[in-house]
Amino acid sequence: MSFSRALLWARLPAGRQAGHRAAICSALRPHFGPFPGVLGQVSVLATASSSASGGSKIPNTSLFVPLTVKPQGPSADGDVGAELTRPLDKNEVKKVLDKFYKRKEIQKLGADYGLDARLFHQAFISFRNYIMQSHSLDVDIHIVLNDICFGAAHADDLFPFFLRHAKQIFPVLDCKDDLRKISDLRIPPNWYPDARAMQRKIIFHSGPTNSGKTYHAIQKYFSAKSGVYCGPLKLLAHEIFEKSNAAVRDYKRLTPISVLDHALESLDNLRPGDCIVCFSKNDIYSVSRQIEIRGLESAVIYGSLPPGTKLAQAKKFNDPNDPCKILVATDAIGMGLNLSIRRIIFYSLIKPSINEKGERELEPITTSQALQIAGRAGRFSSRFKEGEVTTMNHEDLSLLKEILKRPVDPIRAAGLHPTAEQIEMFAYHLPDATLSNLIDIFVDFSQVDGQYFVCNMDDFKFSAELIQHIPLSLRVRYVFCTAPINKKQPFVCSSLLQFARQYSRNEPLTFAWLRRYIKWPLLPPKNIKDLMDLEAVHDVLDLYLWLSYRFMDMFPDASLIRDLQKELDGIIQDGVHNITKLIKMSETHKLLNLEGFPSGSQSRLSGTLKSQARRTRGTKALGSKATEPPSPDAGELSLASRLVQQGLLTPDMLKQLEKEWMTQQTEHNKEKTESGTHPKGTRRKKKEPDSD
Repeated sequence: MSFSRALLWARLPAGRQAGHRAAICSALRPHFGPFPGVLGQVSVLATASSSASGGSKIPNTSLFVPLTVKPQGPSADGDVGAELTRPLDKNEVKKVLDKFYKRKEIQKLGADYGLDARLFHQAFISFRNYIMQSHSLDVDIHIVLNDICFGAAHADDLFPFFLRHAKQIFPVLDCKDDLRKISDLRIPPNWYPDARAMQRKIIFHSGPTNSGKTYHAIQKYFSAKSGVYCGPLKLLAHEIFEKSNAAVRDYKRLTPISVLDHALESLDNLRPGDCIVCFSKNDIYSVSRQIEIRGLESAVIYGSLPPGTKLAQAKKFNDPNDPCKILVATDAIGMGLNLSIRRIIFYSLIKPSINEKGERELEPITTSQALQIAGRAGRFSSRFKEGEVTTMNHEDLSLLKEILKRPVDPIRAAGLHPTAEQIEMFAYHLPDATLSNLIDIFVDFSQVDGQYFVCNMDDFKFSAELIQHIPLSLRVRYVFCTAPINKKQPFVCSSLLQFARQYSRNEPLTFAWLRRYIKWPLLPPKNIKDLMDLEAVHDVLDLYLWLSYRFMDMFPDASLIRDLQKELDGIIQDGVHNITKLIKMSETHKLLNLEGFPSGSQSRLSGTLKSQARRTRGTKALGSKATEPPSPDAGELSLASRLVQQGLLTPDMLKQLEKEWMTQQTEHNKEKTESGTHPKGTRRKKKEPDSD
């Protein structure tokens, strides 16, 4: 049937249209795809389509971002539909569209095609705007609208055109089955056919902490002709890297370890070989400061320190000739570090964590975590052949014993992360979606069985949204988003953004460029904030090295950056070595900025501390090895300043003293007022006697 013959259908009497409706559908199909025509036929096809994909979960349509379909402007060929029929009355067309929207049958039919109430409404608003704002419409829809306005057709006949428009603004509707196949994660081994074809022998080493499993596995690794070591964190990988090169130490079997029946209770009860385990950096700082006040020296290890600094602190603590006998650390020590620890002391059993939904939780440590940390005590190669474990507070001791007695929870499922290939296939079907939106839709469509779960993608999406405005290919954008960064560090996040921007300009990130970017050379830290800033710079250099493995041509100076990182590591090591002094300076800084502190007293205290700092620098410049600065005259340095420097007065204590002093002054002034005596500087006007 020719197209010109099909147009005659619009002029047929209503009684003859039913017989010709199928013919017109066939004639128009090449112009815009399947056109079922009558409502009954569409319903049958929709039911078949729905049943064919039965068993699949209903997608979260709030993730479908509508695309914009612009109304048509004037056509170079003129308005052909108006020439063949007549110009449309937009008021009549609006009534037709409103009637179409309110039809329950149409809403149900839309649902069969994946248009829930939300998508149906959004699609209709876009469809109506397109019809009403277009200067001219395609011939097919113009003719149907004209027939509906004349009563020669039904409003339901608009559905194929509406569905076509809905698929334009929501392209996911047209490829749901394909997307479900791509995101089917139930058999991940099949993603790697080459690996499945290999005949490999896998040896699994299993056992408790300090049982020799790591040792024997690594010895096998050392004896192999070639191999790759994969570790759970940078610190352990760095240690194996050094061992691989040095071939530096023999650790044998597990030594006895016991849980004590008494808690530490006070830091006054510390002994050489003790390790206090904290789960927050603030606790690390606080405990280190209190230990220093007691005249003891401590080493410090926590997660954000560079690997070299951690190993240097571990070496300092392990050295029997070093005066440092106490270790303050986070659970970073639980992963393979060999330390000469006699007793593990849990400062707290509550550890912040992030659940699968990305929510922050405060819960007791798991049995696996407790065993891993406790296993650091009493290593065979250390001076202490028997290990002990306890808590700081007595009320935590019973909970620790209960945790250690529990069986270790088995790993029941493994996490899966969508691959770059899978996301590229999604992007093929949804070319206008952002990477973050592609991830959301992928996770929503994904299917997993009980052995797997989809990993939390919040960090990936954070990076994707951070660099979304930068023009990058999808594969490159994906790699940048998998870079390991701490999104709580603004400088590291801004560096990822800057690196991506340089890459998009095809400008290699050279050694000279990076030196300028981080403002090298860097000064030693003067307080805790400076130390944290240096740690962030170290993480930026880590980010550069990570990207250099993926984009060697754009990050060409990896060897020079490693040398730079070693220098920075040394600066950070010096800062951590003097961490109690940095903490003291930070406390002094807070002290000088206390709210409500008398302005005159604050300026005097600031001046005396600055004067004292100048004298200290002068002493160091003369080569003095004195650990304490010379005592100034009483008139030069206030008592508060001296107490702060000696660590005997904290900001909270000073606040309390100030409050008590102000209260006493107020009461004293009140008493003087009541007795007729007034403070200096105030005068009361004498009451004049009566003139009489």
